[in-house]
Amino acid sequence: MNIGVERTWVDGVKPYIEKAPLAALALGISSGFPYAMIGATLTTRLAQSGIDKKTVTAFSLAFLVYNLKFLWAWIVDGVRLPVIGGLGQRVSWLFVAGVLVIAAVVNLALVDPQADIARTALAAILVGAAGATFDIVIDAYRIEILEPRQLGVGAGMSQYGWRIGSAGAGALALVIAARGGWHLAYLACACFALPAMLAALVVGEPERRRDPIERKGASTALDAIWRPFVQFFTRPGAVVILAFILIHKIGDTLANLTFRLLFDDLGFSNDEIAFYDVGLGFWAYLVGIFVGGILYARMGMKRSVLLALILMMVSNLSFAGLAAAGLANAGMAGAIGFENFASGFGGVAVVAYFSALCDLRFTAAQYALISAAASILGRIVTGTTAGALIEAMGYVNFYLLTTVIALPGVLLFWWMSHTGMIDRSIGSAGTIGEGDVREEEGI
Repeated sequence: MNIGVERTWVDGVKPYIEKAPLAALALGISSGFPYAMIGATLTTRLAQSGIDKKTVTAFSLAFLVYNLKFLWAWIVDGVRLPVIGGLGQRVSWLFVAGVLVIAAVVNLALVDPQADIARTALAAILVGAAGATFDIVIDAYRIEILEPRQLGVGAGMSQYGWRIGSAGAGALALVIAARGGWHLAYLACACFALPAMLAALVVGEPERRRDPIERKGASTALDAIWRPFVQFFTRPGAVVILAFILIHKIGDTLANLTFRLLFDDLGFSNDEIAFYDVGLGFWAYLVGIFVGGILYARMGMKRSVLLALILMMVSNLSFAGLAAAGLANAGMAGAIGFENFASGFGGVAVVAYFSALCDLRFTAAQYALISAAASILGRIVTGTTAGALIEAMGYVNFYLLTTVIALPGVLLFWWMSHTGMIDRSIGSAGTIGEGDVREEEGI
């Protein structure tokens, strides 16, 4: 019996220290930092430069570039780079994208918002475009270096890395800016692009990568653009799968936009918000990621994703309870802890599922499409309605509504599981392991 317990513990931890998941951690670190550079970090820089609030908030439009990355993701799949292309399709593009991000961040470091706000805006958009391109390559590389059994753990490690990269770069920028100015702060943060590039050097070109160009004939640029989308949408139930991707997180996103408003209206102090939301929430999120990786491996994809969707839905109820209870530290701790745990768990299971949907010939283009679809509806639709809904119905009813809104995504996934649609829609990224030499059928 003791041996069984020890083996179970080892089996749970061992996947996290394998080479590919550790590389996913490094990739996540580099993926997270450009987002921080044009997010809270740039907001603070602009505010300290005396820029008015309307102009500061308008800079959030730079994030929209991330939602458009599927438009050029096909280039990463189908265009071989000269000279450096000898390193491999993914490795060469990862280095080029990393250099572009570093150059864009350095450019943002050198601009002066007070002297030229238009140039600053352009510099922020360039960071967004370079960061989105970096994300395209990083996501494709992560999916292709991970075997199907590692997708859950790899997604968890990537989530860990993203949090470390975004939070670490944001904190480093603030510390250096206070001592050496914002120019030096941004220059220092550019180094966060290096972990992904170093990981590519160590791991090398993924064995699971498949060439999207058929050997029997030339592939035109137009062919390279449409083939990834045709391959995705000709799968059984593709439209239903896309509908799930679009709606699965609307309730959670709608609720997340309002937490700070709730805390402020309930009367929590800044110190209390920092302790619970930033401190406790951060560790609960990390625990959720760890548990998510283990349960994904034990429960399988379908059951772990369904559990994640239920947890994220129910977490909204905890904020309805907090809103009803009022100023209560125990309620704050419970709501924040549960919500972040559910988000961490959900991030692992859902990202792993979305990764498994990709065809290894078109990993970059298809995952860019999936990730864009997963976030664009929440950002555009829910961001314009949350405040009005709270004013109309109050916090308690609002969070009850977000729970109800999340239910269709849960039910749709349950239906997809029981009809076999999920199994039939999985791409080669979720079925083919390293060393598998089976030829994939053409479109």
